[in-house]
Amino acid sequence: MKSVLIIGLGGFGQHLCKKMVELKNEVMIVDEKAEKVEELMPIVTNGQIGDCTNVEVLRSIGVNNFDICFVCIGTNFQSSLEVTSLLKENGAKYVVSNATRDIQAKFLLRNGADEVIYPDRDIAQKAAIRFSANHVFDYIAINSEYSIFEIPVASEWVGKTIKEVNFRARYKVSILGIKKNDATKLMPMADHEFDAKEHLMVIGQIEDVKRLLKNFEYETNKKNRK
Repeated sequence: MKSVLIIGLGGFGQHLCKKMVELKNEVMIVDEKAEKVEELMPIVTNGQIGDCTNVEVLRSIGVNNFDICFVCIGTNFQSSLEVTSLLKENGAKYVVSNATRDIQAKFLLRNGADEVIYPDRDIAQKAAIRFSANHVFDYIAINSEYSIFEIPVASEWVGKTIKEVNFRARYKVSILGIKKNDATKLMPMADHEFDAKEHLMVIGQIEDVKRLLKNFEYETNKKNRK
């Protein structure tokens, strides 16, 4: 469990707050708009209405007491920059600020941010990859080369074990886990037998996973020709 400060309760800040609480973290929220703070007060540890570009507001919060401070001011970059700088000047241990462009990230990092995230860009990239493929249920980027994909079980694998399919050697992709209904089995053994109702969480180079996905395109085309 960590102590978390979230400044700015736009769409991203609200979702971040709810997930942080769900993960059993202690969360304090701050926003200029009273209604946004009041809406989340029943679930957070503490909340405050105020403008964090005012150094006195930040000092009253005691930002040095939090493990992580998130700056989620998405509509006013100047305010985001000021708050990021003031947080570090007042002893914040770790500051994460959000940006929409690379130039914003550069300024945020120069002004004290320990890390910069791109929520809109990341969601757009994830959606583009997921919905441009017919057989991807979910997708998590690790870096520019490697990703995790959630994919179905190919008909040719059903009833065979991971070892019999020779999965890793054949596709150059590793199986991290197997999902069926609401249950997830991590790091399955080589003698696991594939079921048509399962989803596989596979990790590998993006190009290798794309080649693997061509198996499903072939299956679909084969069925359509019949």
